[in-house]
Amino acid sequence: MADCVFCKIVKKEIPAGILYEDDTVVAFKDIKPSAPVHYLIMPKAHIESVGHLESNHAEVISKLIFTAKKLAEDAGLKGYKLVFNVGREGGQIIDHLHLHLLGGWSKKEDGERLPHQDLDK
Repeated sequence: MADCVFCKIVKKEIPAGILYEDDTVVAFKDIKPSAPVHYLIMPKAHIESVGHLESNHAEVISKLIFTAKKLAEDAGLKGYKLVFNVGREGGQIIDHLHLHLLGGWSKKEDGERLPHQDLDK
Protein backbone atom coordinates (compact mmCIF):
# COMPACT_ATOMS: atom_id res chain seq x y z
CA MET A 1 0.00 0.00 0.00
CA ALA A 2 1.46 3.30 -1.09
CA ASP A 3 0.39 5.30 1.98
CA CYS A 4 1.19 2.66 4.64
CA VAL A 5 3.96 3.90 6.94
CA PHE A 6 5.11 0.33 7.68
CA CYS A 7 5.29 -0.48 3.96
CA LYS A 8 7.48 2.63 3.60
CA ILE A 9 9.77 1.27 6.33
CA VAL A 10 10.00 -2.05 4.46
CA LYS A 11 10.95 -0.15 1.27
CA LYS A 12 13.55 1.89 3.24
CA GLU A 13 11.70 5.12 2.43
CA ILE A 14 11.49 5.91 6.16
CA PRO A 15 14.33 5.15 8.62
CA ALA A 16 13.37 2.88 11.50
CA GLY A 17 16.53 1.64 13.23
CA ILE A 18 15.93 -1.92 12.09
CA LEU A 19 16.86 -4.57 14.67
CA TYR A 20 16.22 -7.60 12.47
CA GLU A 21 15.27 -8.22 8.87
CA ASP A 22 14.98 -11.19 6.56
CA ASP A 23 12.94 -12.00 3.44
CA THR A 24 9.69 -12.28 5.41
CA VAL A 25 9.77 -9.95 8.44
CA VAL A 26 11.29 -6.76 9.76
CA ALA A 27 11.64 -5.62 13.40
CA PHE A 28 12.40 -2.24 14.94
CA LYS A 29 11.91 -0.24 18.15
CA ASP A 30 8.52 1.39 18.69
CA ILE A 31 8.87 5.19 18.49
CA LYS A 32 6.32 5.61 21.31
CA PRO A 33 7.29 2.76 23.66
CA SER A 34 4.85 1.43 26.24
CA ALA A 35 7.59 -0.52 28.05
CA PRO A 36 11.35 -0.22 28.63
CA VAL A 37 11.75 -2.65 25.72
CA HIS A 38 9.10 -2.23 23.02
CA TYR A 39 9.76 -3.70 19.60
CA LEU A 40 7.47 -4.09 16.61
CA ILE A 41 7.79 -7.16 14.41
CA MET A 42 5.84 -7.16 11.15
CA PRO A 43 5.58 -9.03 7.89
CA LYS A 44 7.08 -7.33 4.87
CA ALA A 45 3.97 -8.21 2.88
CA HIS A 46 1.07 -5.88 3.59
CA ILE A 47 -1.55 -7.68 5.66
CA GLU A 48 -3.96 -5.25 7.30
CA SER A 49 -4.54 -7.06 10.61
CA VAL A 50 -5.09 -10.41 12.30
CA GLY A 51 -8.67 -10.11 11.05
CA HIS A 52 -7.35 -10.32 7.48
CA LEU A 53 -5.24 -13.45 7.94
CA GLU A 54 -5.81 -16.47 5.72
CA SER A 55 -4.66 -20.04 6.33
CA ASN A 56 -1.74 -19.50 3.94
CA HIS A 57 -0.34 -16.87 6.37
CA ALA A 58 0.47 -19.46 9.07
CA GLU A 59 4.17 -19.47 8.21
CA VAL A 60 4.33 -15.67 8.43
CA ILE A 61 2.72 -15.67 11.89
CA SER A 62 5.12 -18.37 13.04
CA LYS A 63 8.03 -16.28 11.75
CA LEU A 64 6.76 -13.21 13.66
CA ILE A 65 6.57 -15.15 16.92
CA PHE A 66 9.95 -16.85 16.57
CA THR A 67 11.56 -13.52 15.62
CA ALA A 68 10.06 -11.98 18.77
CA LYS A 69 11.44 -14.86 20.84
CA LYS A 70 14.93 -14.34 19.38
CA LEU A 71 14.81 -10.57 19.96
CA ALA A 72 13.67 -11.12 23.56
CA GLU A 73 16.56 -13.53 24.14
CA ASP A 74 19.02 -11.09 22.54
CA ALA A 75 17.70 -8.31 24.82
CA GLY A 76 18.14 -10.52 27.89
CA LEU A 77 14.44 -10.47 28.74
CA LYS A 78 13.37 -13.11 31.24
CA GLY A 79 9.70 -12.31 30.75
CA TYR A 80 7.78 -10.37 28.14
CA LYS A 81 4.42 -9.88 26.43
CA LEU A 82 3.54 -10.51 22.80
CA VAL A 83 0.50 -8.52 21.66
CA PHE A 84 -1.47 -8.15 18.45
CA ASN A 85 -3.86 -5.18 18.46
CA VAL A 86 -6.71 -5.88 16.04
CA GLY A 87 -8.79 -3.05 14.58
CA ARG A 88 -9.41 0.41 16.02
CA GLU A 89 -11.49 -0.95 18.90
CA GLY A 90 -8.58 -3.26 19.76
CA GLY A 91 -6.05 -0.42 19.78
CA GLN A 92 -4.56 -0.93 16.30
CA ILE A 93 -3.33 2.42 14.98
CA ILE A 94 -1.51 1.42 11.79
CA ASP A 95 -3.31 -0.83 9.32
CA HIS A 96 -0.40 -3.22 8.79
CA LEU A 97 -0.24 -6.38 10.88
CA HIS A 98 2.42 -6.09 13.58
CA LEU A 99 3.35 -7.89 16.76
CA HIS A 100 4.35 -5.91 19.85
CA LEU A 101 7.16 -7.33 22.00
CA LEU A 102 7.01 -5.62 25.40
CA GLY A 103 9.32 -6.24 28.33
CA GLY A 104 12.20 -5.01 30.41
CA TRP A 105 10.20 -3.79 33.39
CA SER A 106 12.79 -5.28 35.77
CA LYS A 107 15.53 -3.37 33.94
CA LYS A 108 14.75 0.11 35.29
CA GLU A 109 17.85 2.21 34.62
CA ASP A 110 18.33 3.54 38.17
CA GLY A 111 18.32 0.00 39.59
CA GLU A 112 15.18 0.63 41.66
CA ARG A 113 12.89 -2.36 42.01
CA LEU A 114 9.61 -2.03 40.24
CA PRO A 115 6.33 -2.64 42.15
CA HIS A 116 5.52 -5.98 40.52
CA GLN A 117 8.90 -7.34 41.62
CA ASP A 118 7.92 -6.94 45.28
CA LEU A 119 5.02 -9.38 44.94
CA ASP A 120 7.28 -12.41 45.19
CA LYS A 121 8.69 -11.48 48.62
